[in-house]
Amino acid sequence: MAEAQNSPTLGTARAGGPPPVGSTTAGSIAVAAESTVVSRMSAPPSFDVADFPVPHGREEEWRFTPLERLRGLHDGTATATGDGVKVDVQAPEGVTVETVGRDDARLGKAGTPVDRVAAQAYSAFERASVVTVPKETVLGEPIRIAVHGQGGTAFGHQVIELGAFAEAVVVIDHTGDAVLAANVDFVLGDGAKLTVVSVQDWDDKAVHVAQHNALIGRDASFKSVVVTFGGDVVRLHPRVEYAGPGGEAELFGLYFTDRGQHQEHRLLVTHNTPHCKSNVVYKGALQGEEAHAVWIGDVLIEAAAEGTDTYEMNRNLVLTDGARVDSVPNLEIETGEIVGAGHASATGRFDDEQLFYLMARGIPEHEARRLVVRGFFAELVQQIGVADIEERLLAKIEEELEASVA
Repeated sequence: MAEAQNSPTLGTARAGGPPPVGSTTAGSIAVAAESTVVSRMSAPPSFDVADFPVPHGREEEWRFTPLERLRGLHDGTATATGDGVKVDVQAPEGVTVETVGRDDARLGKAGTPVDRVAAQAYSAFERASVVTVPKETVLGEPIRIAVHGQGGTAFGHQVIELGAFAEAVVVIDHTGDAVLAANVDFVLGDGAKLTVVSVQDWDDKAVHVAQHNALIGRDASFKSVVVTFGGDVVRLHPRVEYAGPGGEAELFGLYFTDRGQHQEHRLLVTHNTPHCKSNVVYKGALQGEEAHAVWIGDVLIEAAAEGTDTYEMNRNLVLTDGARVDSVPNLEIETGEIVGAGHASATGRFDDEQLFYLMARGIPEHEARRLVVRGFFAELVQQIGVADIEERLLAKIEEELEASVA
């Protein structure tokens, strides 16, 4: 598997590396440097959808996305219809679960919409779900949020807030069929620890576009595990900022892109506070004609963020012909006083040497290929930490592999 690995440069320029190569096809890799992280968006962040022009597909933030398949989420023609989605929250004792109106002060606290769909979602939702874990509360069981599509179009907003020194695991499980645009806010108090597992296991025709905003308090720890299998189009935009020094963020992702699916993950970690850490690892497998995965990893280290330690990596495994990957890591550094910063991206097919090694020991080829893929994803599945979710995802990986390597 060929890998591009770049070392950062100082000033406002992005990390050095090969020149832009644009979109990629199976077995090749893009490490692009078309524009700076801070100038990538076509409009400043805003809660008002009118502040964003209707995208036409040539903008940097939309150039990989099939706009015609978003069912009107991007141009204002989508309206809430049918039953939309049903949201069910199961929380341990001590956790407060509320349904609030648009005027609740906690909404939007973690971040502002950065594109038209996120702003449309914020402008259109009627009621929001707020889950609060009180300070110094350590939960022994996960909070489970089931988001089930019931065939309609919906706009949503969720807030998960942890008080100082609280600890929690939250599982957000997306199933069914829907057209959904949403914002999800994670607010961590000082010293809090939050693990979020977001599973996109939609039916084949679903469309899901969401912005995830995490605001990490002083000495707090945030772990995000994003798992994407289903849906026609899934476009997720995780974003991280720090509210105080000493914060840590780990962003893990696993995606399995099938024939005709478009799965896009666009991340931004903004180091705006001294002595914080971030680590990003996303892995994907693709199979089938017109399977398309997009990974954009942006890290911005501002001038005030001395002592930053950050790294991001994306790896993709192409299982069949006809699949396409666009992998674009970007790193912008505005101060020389950092602990470390770097990024890497790799896209390739099965390693023939690995297959030969396994087959030489009597393992049939189809089983050897399964072992390679399972090993490829193993480290990320182990990050979930919720046994039933791990078992379900391993079973889902096996089901996907039946279609490609059996």
